[in-house]
Amino acid sequence: MSDSVYDALRVEYEGKPLREDEVAADPMEQFLRWFDDATAAELPLANGMTLATVDAEGAPAARIVLLKDTDARGFVFFSNYDSDKGQQLAHEQRAALLFWWVPLSRQVRIEGSVERVDAAISDAYFAKRPRASNLSAMASPQSREVPDRAWLERAVDELSDRVGEGSLTRPPSWGGYRLVPRGFEFWQGRADRLHDRVCYRRDGDAWTRYRLAP
Repeated sequence: MSDSVYDALRVEYEGKPLREDEVAADPMEQFLRWFDDATAAELPLANGMTLATVDAEGAPAARIVLLKDTDARGFVFFSNYDSDKGQQLAHEQRAALLFWWVPLSRQVRIEGSVERVDAAISDAYFAKRPRASNLSAMASPQSREVPDRAWLERAVDELSDRVGEGSLTRPPSWGGYRLVPRGFEFWQGRADRLHDRVCYRRDGDAWTRYRLAP
């Protein structure tokens, strides 16, 4: 195999050790520790996460969404229920999340099942979003083919003209999801590719912690 541009992209990881006796007993607490580190480092889009789903034929799909909340039950994000991801989650609730914080040489992989959040939660979040964002969410038939961008811009303008300055009501096709985790992997990049991988697996009401080889 000849040298290529990809060879020049090789980096060495210099992360701190990740030891089982130092991580939190609860994986959500461990996640929040690392998330705090990412935000303290002012990483761009620290709440960006890959959401992986599968469709009715078993074909995988992945995209970046934004983490908007965490609670005792899991990870909350918002989207259009009629979008491709919404249809995939309606068919198969099992999904995975991936956070990748490059400057910290850290990633977190989370597997679980996705459920819709209560309507009151979706209403509250919709109400605090920028008005222009809500107009776009209401006017855009997400994941559907459209003629061009001008068509989308007209749809937003026409909706804005119709509603005027009145309050906007969350459409039933838009709202929140919560991924309820059943497994975590915390990956810390280390020198010589001997990375640390500390995992948690749901065991009834408790979590079992273990290590994987890199």
